[in-house]
Formats: sequence, structure tokens, C-alpha cells
Amino acid sequence: MSDPTTVSFPRIDESSRSAPTAEGGVSELPLGACDNGRMTKNHTRSASGLECDVRIRNLRMTVAYDGTNFVGWQEQPNGTSVQSVIQTALRKLTGEDTKILAAGRTDSGVHAIGQVVSFHTSCTIPGDRFASALASHLPDDIVIRECTEARDDFHATHSAVRKHYRYVIFDGGHGLPFLSRYAWHFRGKLDDRAMHDAAQRLTGTHDFRCFESHFPNKATSVRTVTAASVRRHPGWPVWSSGSVNAQIDPVSAGRHRVQADSVDDDPPAHSDLIRASGEFIAIDISADGFLYNMVRAITGSLIRVGRGQWSPDVIENIIAGQDRSRAGETAPACGLYLVRVDYEDTR
Repeated sequence: MSDPTTVSFPRIDESSRSAPTAEGGVSELPLGACDNGRMTKNHTRSASGLECDVRIRNLRMTVAYDGTNFVGWQEQPNGTSVQSVIQTALRKLTGEDTKILAAGRTDSGVHAIGQVVSFHTSCTIPGDRFASALASHLPDDIVIRECTEARDDFHATHSAVRKHYRYVIFDGGHGLPFLSRYAWHFRGKLDDRAMHDAAQRLTGTHDFRCFESHFPNKATSVRTVTAASVRRHPGWPVWSSGSVNAQIDPVSAGRHRVQADSVDDDPPAHSDLIRASGEFIAIDISADGFLYNMVRAITGSLIRVGRGQWSPDVIENIIAGQDRSRAGETAPACGLYLVRVDYEDTR
């Protein structure tokens, strides 16, 4: 029995690896083009009747994007989505109409550092060259960070076991003009230690409908949060793609170096310098899944704690009450990032 993922096409002369022109001459295939062994109007069948097999590959890509100018990840009738732009680029590169699968559907204005997508293609460009080949067909606000060949059964959506989101807040007074696209500029200093304390109430398996907009959107609103933290940072390191909780290195705190560490529940020993100068707060949450606007609603609730309006224990009461109206406001989309997606083969 033949391989179900293998399609037979008439064989092209393998001795030249070149494409016949309309005039009968020979021209080299352009660099980065996909030679899938498919018949074109200029190809002729071999008199020998030999055939070539084209293997259908499953590719996995890690994608970063600035979500400001998009209506979100998923294709929408009311604007340009990240998904539609990447699929158009794939069509230009491979000549195939490709439907890509994604780990999560980010909303309009939400960014990604480590969105994961998968798709099938017969294109023969090696995985390590595919990202650069596709880049020439993409706008500057979408970047393919990595492309590898995946197992046949890998599915970017269904194979995911954990997602990591980060919300970035700037509470440093007068901000910079470009921050409005990438962080929530909150006017007033927040108590990040109290916010971190409150965030610990999120861990575990709970019904999180109190943080879901337009409940119900899913078959169940029960999710398991494996880690949650609130950290103050001196600047840009909150955009790193390292592990969920980045810890301050006390030895080099004066040089504002941040090192990635494993997920934990205990806040790091922040130096006085970092606490005084850190103008960014990163809220990091890891879970097996997220509800619609869940992280943004959690952020709005933690802001209440940071302002001193609520004690950290209130978060626990909100979860128990299962009432969205008791939680905080939905934070703006601009500060939210899909940082990383975990699969069984990666942590």
C-alpha cells in the first residue's frame, strides 16, 4: 500500500534539476523557489513513463508579530488578520493554498513573541531556509523566528499543553511616545509586591468564568493555571522570549541585566536600585488554556490590588463568586503578548 501522504507526479529529468522554458531551452530554477515535481504547461511526460513521488511535509513555525495593525490572529471579514497575511505569503512562495493552524487566537492589537503555527506543504525548501524565503513576502510587523519539520501528527492547536502570556504595564510617570503600542501606560505607581501576592490566588484548577468576557465562549470555563507572577523590570527585558519568570541578577543589578530562570512562585530578591528605577511591570501567567479576555481581565483586577483598592484576598473571593461584574476592568490589548507555547517535546 502506498504512503497516504505521497502523491505521484510525472518525473522530471533529475539529471539537470532545471525547468524547461516555453522556447524549449533550459533555465535554472530561481533560488528559494519550490520545485515540487509538479507538471506545468511547459513540462512534457517522459517517454519511459517513470514517475516521481512528492512528499507532503508538516512544517512548524514560531512567529512573532506586532498586533497593532491587525484585527487579530484569525481571518476576519472586517480587516486584515495575521493568519491571512501569512497564508498569502505562503501562496506566493509555494504556489499552494495553505490553511495554517495556530496555537492560540490573539485578539486585535495583541502581540506575539512565540506564536506557533503548523501547516502541510509539498514545497521542498529545507526548514532552515524556509523562514528566510518566506520573509521576503511578509510585512515588517510579522517575523518568522524559526521553521522546522514536525512529526506528521503534530498539530499546533491540539498538541499544545501549555501557553504563556505576559501583560506589560508602564507606571513610570511621563512615558515615551511609542510605548502606547506596546504597554499600558498606567498613571500612578503600583504596588507590585501586593499584585504578586494576589496573583498566587490564581494558581491551581478553577472555574475562571469571572475573568471571561461574554461568557460562555467555550464548552467549559475550567482552566489550570500552573504559574503566575508580577515582576518589576527596569526596561526592555520584559520583551524577551525566555522563561515566564525573568529574575533580576542581584550581582549585576546596577547594570540592569536580567537573566531567565525557571517558573516559580517566589518573587526574586529585587535590589533597591531595581525597585526604585523599574518602570515596567510584567504580569506572567502560564496555563493549559485561556478564556476570552482572561489575562486582560486578570490584569484589570490586579491593578485594583496594586492601587490599594483591594487586598490580595479579594481575588480569591472573585474566583469563588464566578461573577464577571465583580472583577476588574478589561485591560487594553496593547500590553498583552503571547510569549511561548509548550508541547510535550518542549518545556
